[in-house]
Amino acid sequence: METKELFRMKSNYREDMLVQGYRFGKGEKAACIAGAVRGNEIQQLYICSQLVKQLKELENKGCINANKEIMVIPAINPFSVNTGKRFWGVGDIDINRSFPGNQEGDTTSRIAAGVLEQICDYTYGIQFASFYMPGEFVPHVRMMETGFQSPSLANLFGLPYVVIRKPRPVDTKTLNYNWQNQSTAAFSVYTNKTDELDEKSAVRATGAVLRFLTRMGIIRYESHSGYISHVIQDEDLTNVHAGTAGLYRRLTTPGEYVRYHQPLAQILDSYEGFTKQEILAPTEGIIFYAHKDPLINQGDITFRIIHRLHE
Repeated sequence: METKELFRMKSNYREDMLVQGYRFGKGEKAACIAGAVRGNEIQQLYICSQLVKQLKELENKGCINANKEIMVIPAINPFSVNTGKRFWGVGDIDINRSFPGNQEGDTTSRIAAGVLEQICDYTYGIQFASFYMPGEFVPHVRMMETGFQSPSLANLFGLPYVVIRKPRPVDTKTLNYNWQNQSTAAFSVYTNKTDELDEKSAVRATGAVLRFLTRMGIIRYESHSGYISHVIQDEDLTNVHAGTAGLYRRLTTPGEYVRYHQPLAQILDSYEGFTKQEILAPTEGIIFYAHKDPLINQGDITFRIIHRLHE
């Protein structure tokens, strides 16, 4: 294992901000794995740390295939991780909306440009990402429909679902989108949690990446075959919105099968405690995403449901 400095930004009042990666093997730039781009992505940071640990052991056993290089970057935004803020600085700027960046631009733009320059030549790019809304997911692989996406490759992670989504204008500034534009086969992997550790989903995510690297001939690692992934389109998911604001009491969890009109959650009056709304399932299917925070606003997405899959 070799530690590599990918980007350094000088600071007058504190230590320099350093983005560093851990390199395993030598030769062809086969795969790059990125963790926390936002300051609250603690689960993503943790999964990368476990991959560093596993890959170090595999390298010591000679299980990194010849002429293959793997790079793991636990945190692209260590300053925000250290300060406990999701976004960068007083302006709350999202680095994952700053790609491809500009070496002469503002701070987050320079960070994005500096990091992308170092990782754009890898054949495969894997990012442990988080959603823009607080909540929990069924573990899945997500790809943008850029014309370079490959659902068949995404299936090799062996996670239950592969989600393909059409990029919106704001998505063109993300790492995943710009990786694909650099001819890297880019995948975003989502697990149950973001700002707290979930050991079960972390183990599953680590295993999924090692399974993918094995199937692409980059490492030698014995693992279970995983799932035969079901490919779904993001626009085919049913969104369930909150009809009012208040305290949020969730009754179901991601991965749970629900029937039509089954109670999914309750929204309570925050002062008097009575039920303002009982949220019912508008369709039969599987909970794909569930809102997490104890407070909710009117109009927020509370659940995303996969329609029942008929034989």
